[in-house]
Amino acid sequence: MPAPRPSLRVASDLPIPVPGVWHADALGASAQRVLPSGHAALDAQLPGGGWPVGALSEVLQPLAGLHEWQLVLPALVQATARQSGAVVLVAPPFEPFGPALQSQGLRAERVCVVHADSPMVALWAAEQALRCQGVVAVMAWLPQAQPAALRRLQLAAAQQQQLLWVFRPVDAPGPASQVSQASPAQLRLQVQGLALPGDAAAAPGMQVRILKRRGPPLAQALQLPGCHPQLAQVLVAQAERRRAAQEAAIAQVAGRQAAAARVAGVLAGSLARHVPSVQPVCEAVCEPGGRPGGRPEGSRHALDRPAIALVR
Repeated sequence: MPAPRPSLRVASDLPIPVPGVWHADALGASAQRVLPSGHAALDAQLPGGGWPVGALSEVLQPLAGLHEWQLVLPALVQATARQSGAVVLVAPPFEPFGPALQSQGLRAERVCVVHADSPMVALWAAEQALRCQGVVAVMAWLPQAQPAALRRLQLAAAQQQQLLWVFRPVDAPGPASQVSQASPAQLRLQVQGLALPGDAAAAPGMQVRILKRRGPPLAQALQLPGCHPQLAQVLVAQAERRRAAQEAAIAQVAGRQAAAARVAGVLAGSLARHVPSVQPVCEAVCEPGGRPGGRPEGSRHALDRPAIALVR
């Protein structure tokens, strides 16, 4: 009689915690260093509670230059405050505005911009920046990077333990969407604009979907503010004051129009009471049965006498 086989045990049957064992249905506690993103809602859904240090974080968005700084600037401020080094921007779509970055805590002299003439040059520059010890973080805009190239960047970031963000469009040129393509990124996000309640122009926000992380998929998107909460409150209050001023101006114009209409009505009534009616010209000049001017036949006007004397 064959000996009974030992019963198989699944991960859920194992005691918690077990060193080296991760449950796929639970959010993994990252074994590597992380840096808080500055967005509490996002940190709550990221393994370890922040951006992974020494790993590739891929961000997909509709258009380049819309949400990058809103998403990563709080982390960059923390990183540059803790250690010396530069933040390297590779092939950014727009020049960063130094005073705006400095007002948020990132000094302009800590930012290094690298322009690239081609995608291959941009990829090479990003890899070289990651291998430099004087670099704290790398932000690279690589719309045409392939998975093999991204894997090289992932390895370079892991060797030097640097922060790495690669920004790519959601729909890059090609038959397939970037969202459906495989990626070696440890963390993959999709970001798009969102108008928060109050005023779309005053407090723009971000909708963040976590496409890939060490843990279960997140079905619901995160709603993040597009700027600092205090700045958002100031902008919303400013928009409310602007709206109230516009409403007051409209009400003032309407009040002036109503007052003008009342004055016009009063003047029209006063004229109707005090100004005599004008006799029709035809009746004053040509009366029935008489001469022009309403004078009887044979009568002369006083001015007719000098005229008759001159004729004579």
